[in-house]
Amino acid sequence: MNAPEDRIRNLGIWQGAISIEPLSGGMTNRNYLVKDHARTVAVRFGEDIPVHMINRANELAASRAAHAAGISPAILHHAPGILVMEYLQAKTLTPADIDDPAMLGRIVKLIRACHLDIPKHFRGPAMIFWVFQVIRDYANTLKDGQSPYVSDLRFLLEKTEALEAAAGPFSIVYGHNDLLAANILDDGKRLWLIDWDYAGFNSPLFDLGGLASNNSLGEDREISLLEAYFEVPVNDALWRRYQAMKCASLLRETMWSMVSEIHSTIGFDYKSYTAENRSRFDGAWASFQEL
Repeated sequence: MNAPEDRIRNLGIWQGAISIEPLSGGMTNRNYLVKDHARTVAVRFGEDIPVHMINRANELAASRAAHAAGISPAILHHAPGILVMEYLQAKTLTPADIDDPAMLGRIVKLIRACHLDIPKHFRGPAMIFWVFQVIRDYANTLKDGQSPYVSDLRFLLEKTEALEAAAGPFSIVYGHNDLLAANILDDGKRLWLIDWDYAGFNSPLFDLGGLASNNSLGEDREISLLEAYFEVPVNDALWRRYQAMKCASLLRETMWSMVSEIHSTIGFDYKSYTAENRSRFDGAWASFQEL
């Protein structure tokens, strides 16, 4: 297969000579900044990844719907394994940005737009991202791959069943399902949400719990997040359901990294990432047990 740079040059969409610059980030994709005589775009490379349940046709459909909903850049061209999208002159958020109360309020509006507006524009079959089933599938993938973590799986699956029982009753929205700080951009006027690898229908608590766990929000911020999203005071029942889903988010991220250790070809220190997320999950689980 041609190198990514060669495939970019051969897309047949450019006006004149182009420059290609790798972009940092992307744990399941390779990303490039490309300039021709007329415009600057972002080019994203990524094939289907069955072990992570990533389907690029779903990513394309979600990206288009998110653009139509006004929360994601336009897709300008696509080819097998390639998305060419509008490049935004915007700042990538950090966990410190998300911890700011004013920014958190803006992010809640972005999440609600994702949850409620994307289904109005989504075309074709839509996926569901059910974190508990994702975890169960990861466990089977780890067994098949003779992962060094196989001995942990029975205990992790027992916790998964307990979390699934505690997180209901469930309402369903259209989730982004990967709310890392790096997937939220600020152009100075508005926020944008990018990277729709895992998009699909889900409980709103998964995105809220994922935002909190991925960015290490403290309890005061978590309460503010829930009250801003649901527009009601947080009661004990909602708090427990939310904490269960936050634990599930951390466990899924841990097992995502475990699977990536044995399957990914991208240069990233997955082993350290596994250890970091496992430690955070263990801490969240201990706190959940006290509720």
